[in-house]
Amino acid sequence: MKNFYSRREVLELGVGSAILASCNQEVATAKAQPMPINQEEKRGMPLSELNRYGEDLEKYLMLRTSPIAVKMLEKESDLPEGAVRPYKDRGYHLAQCQAFAMSRREGTTVAMLKEDHWCPAPLIAYGIVERTNDSVQQGQSYDSFPHGKYIGIVTAPLKRANFQPDVVIIYSNTAQLRGLILSMSNEESSQINSRFLPPSCSYSVVNVMKTGKYWVVLPDPGEYQRALGTEDEMMFAVPREKMQKLIAGLRKNENGGFAYRNHHPLMQSDFARPDFYIEMFKSWGLK
Repeated sequence: MKNFYSRREVLELGVGSAILASCNQEVATAKAQPMPINQEEKRGMPLSELNRYGEDLEKYLMLRTSPIAVKMLEKESDLPEGAVRPYKDRGYHLAQCQAFAMSRREGTTVAMLKEDHWCPAPLIAYGIVERTNDSVQQGQSYDSFPHGKYIGIVTAPLKRANFQPDVVIIYSNTAQLRGLILSMSNEESSQINSRFLPPSCSYSVVNVMKTGKYWVVLPDPGEYQRALGTEDEMMFAVPREKMQKLIAGLRKNENGGFAYRNHHPLMQSDFARPDFYIEMFKSWGLK
């Protein structure tokens, strides 16, 4: 069994499938129907509405992958039904960006606790391990949650999530992102922050939850090298509390001039032609 796959092969197989194949394990496919809802609708809007938001985002923006619901876990009992623990359940480790990829591409609900991680940045950023002077000296100056507040993180496609997310992350190309932002009110768009340096798994979660604002984040090298992100992708992270306003703007401007589906290059008829075009047409008796 081969233990290395080209970028093209892995994109065709799917992130989780390629990892499973290299580990000589059975590939698990995502279920087509939503998983049973656990009893966590004690805060936020109904899950059915959040699920519809996931469908709307995919439809209006013509997204290639599903927006993902992200929740920080305070205790093991917070794990939603059907969540996969990479190391515990499948015997391998993942970087957090790979868990994001499995949720948005394959529809898998992935829970990452301490022993499931294979990259230091999210362990530090999410406060799962204690931040040390050594980690700061090595350039790990990004913000983090207090140590011990959370034991892990879980992600799922928003349209099928069976838990209340803290954050929704949308992966889009730049044109889709432009269409989304132009559908927002001036008040909402004024609350967009941005970050273009690593680690994107931190800024798209920690900073969003701490500030309560939108964040445009440039996917870091791990997203491209390990999680098979494409070269044109951006991340747009939204606090759960702002999803209703975001979707309301998107629906309102669905048929507007700034809607993504209405952004077409200008098709100009009777365009200016080179001289040899003109001469050739003359020889054929055409204008």
